[in-house]
Amino acid sequence: MGMPRFPALLLAVALFVPAFGGDLRDGPLKDLNGYFPFTPPTDAATWTSERAAIRNRLQVALGLLPMPTRTPLNAVIHGKIDGGEYTIEKVYFESAPGLFVTGNLYRPKQITGKAPVVLFAHGHWKDARFLVQDADYVRKEIATGQETFTEGGKSRFQSLCVQLARMGCIVWQWDTLSDSDSVQFAPEVIHRFAKQRPEMNDPQSWGLYSAPAEARLQSVMGLQTWNALRSVDFVLSLPDVDPTRVAATGASGGGTQTMMLAALDERIALSFPAVMVSTAMQGGCSCENASLLRIGQGNVHFAALFAPKPQGMTTANDWTKEMSTKGFPQLRQLYTTLGYPEAVMLHRDEASPHNYNQAARKAFYGWLNTHFRLGQPMPIQERDYKVLTKAELSVWDKSHPAPLAASPEFERRLLRWFADDSAAQFQQATPVARTALLRDYVQAVLGKAVRPNDVQASTETPQTLSAHIETRGVLTHATRGESVHFTALQPAKSNDRTVLWLRDDGQAALLTADGKVRTHFLALLEQGFTVLAPDLYLQGGTKISHTRRVKETRAVPAYTFGYNDALVAQRAHDVELLTIYARQTFRGQLAVVSAGDASISAVLAGYHQAPDAAYFATAGFRFAQLKDVHDLQFLPGGAKYGDLPGLIDGLPMAASVVRWTDDPKARDEDALAWLKTAFSPRR
Repeated sequence: MGMPRFPALLLAVALFVPAFGGDLRDGPLKDLNGYFPFTPPTDAATWTSERAAIRNRLQVALGLLPMPTRTPLNAVIHGKIDGGEYTIEKVYFESAPGLFVTGNLYRPKQITGKAPVVLFAHGHWKDARFLVQDADYVRKEIATGQETFTEGGKSRFQSLCVQLARMGCIVWQWDTLSDSDSVQFAPEVIHRFAKQRPEMNDPQSWGLYSAPAEARLQSVMGLQTWNALRSVDFVLSLPDVDPTRVAATGASGGGTQTMMLAALDERIALSFPAVMVSTAMQGGCSCENASLLRIGQGNVHFAALFAPKPQGMTTANDWTKEMSTKGFPQLRQLYTTLGYPEAVMLHRDEASPHNYNQAARKAFYGWLNTHFRLGQPMPIQERDYKVLTKAELSVWDKSHPAPLAASPEFERRLLRWFADDSAAQFQQATPVARTALLRDYVQAVLGKAVRPNDVQASTETPQTLSAHIETRGVLTHATRGESVHFTALQPAKSNDRTVLWLRDDGQAALLTADGKVRTHFLALLEQGFTVLAPDLYLQGGTKISHTRRVKETRAVPAYTFGYNDALVAQRAHDVELLTIYARQTFRGQLAVVSAGDASISAVLAGYHQAPDAAYFATAGFRFAQLKDVHDLQFLPGGAKYGDLPGLIDGLPMAASVVRWTDDPKARDEDALAWLKTAFSPRR
């Protein structure tokens, strides 16, 4: 066989690609302070596809694919307080067995028919639901125009709830984890996590932020989003709620929760995230980050998922201050493309600090009044009221005692319940449903599949040796800038079958110490096989023991893996490039033979670019057993869907052409023996 046959496209682009150029993956890691632009689609059909991919990654990243079992809420409503035009009640319910959600329920006294409901997620203000500012603080707020009333100005959050109730809305304000009446986790764990806890990193009994938790996509952000989803379940269980008029709002971290809730729950009809939607900083708290979440996407993408439903947002003198020129115009363009340009609104207030001040609240009232047809005279003005104290609003009392506070054992038990529930759903799913879950997961991990036109190839002049032709080259992804180096050995006479040989020693697997082709590869060449061996990303040079992490003092895995691909996913991209190149360049059928860490990447790549046959020597590896998130084999969510055996079983290939072994003593000879029977009869 002569020179490899490159498609015309590959020959053309090869002229413009440096033979051994750099790899964009070697550059700085992305972090939460990066730039996250949103490019709107040009038509509605394109957005339908893009929206599905964004929403899928969001759901996967938050550990909500599949959705956890909706267990009984066991809601308790008690301690009614008379506010004159409205009442305030104290509520707690279980979002999952033993996990309590706490808050206050505001109801107008005069309800005609069923009332609209507003779910209000507060942000990172200490004891936010109980927040009452002192007189000096209020005077400064009034002086700068942030508030109006010396009494009502003490609590911006009570002010919002009271005014909405006066407008005829039911309001549910609930606590984020470890805030106000939520006592089952310590604030240091939920909002101020800094240092890993070795005692919570046990593969059999683990806590948040650990390798076992990340391998199952368990995060604080996921838990809080689940509480928000169950909050919708709770308010819709109330007999006086109009299920067609459900709104969500929140500021800062509450704005993050508003975006998540609106993006994932179709029951939300109106969204108003305040001082959060931005192409800049994405949310600094550990509770606003999750592995996989913002790889190639950001908060504007999540806000876009709500289109074309009514959505308002606000800016301040914070990371949102450029939203009017970076982010919102693109959102408006999307809404315009979908036919609803007036259904998205930006209230600008770059002169004010990070807030949910009176002006921002008024913007929300007007937006809600218009779209929910409340019939209130505009502009809506707040009225003063008597601010309630922590003692008056608190859910827990002698008759309703609080659960055990900040219990590590409860944390372990809760995460185990979510893990067991997810595993049971996966195992009990039909084969079709299981395949769909695996496909969606891998799509979230790898992003868009590599397309043939993405592959740019550059090769050295082939060397004709005694019994074969040797070609060295580099493949580059046209837009990602990811590169993989390879060596191809072609026989004098081809049997139209190619073997992609993936080992942790990369191209070196082909050669002996003195540079000669190893005997078993010579045997393959004699049989007519073409052999392709690459250095996957970070193979072939100085050996590494751990993956990189972002420059962040807090040991939260999501700060790295929420914005950057895991190493095994990066290497899977390389395998995709190689698979396409092999199919385009060499005739006939393709087999992938892999061992060690490379086998994990080969499995993932098989979901996007399936070979004709595959051999995986996994040496008994399981994601669930890892104890270090910076292990070379770590993959967010790797243990969630049947672990590595589940991923292999779900490959879009007939079982008859897949061979995998856990035997740590598996040899190259075993793979060579398999190759003789792996392919279908020669056509």
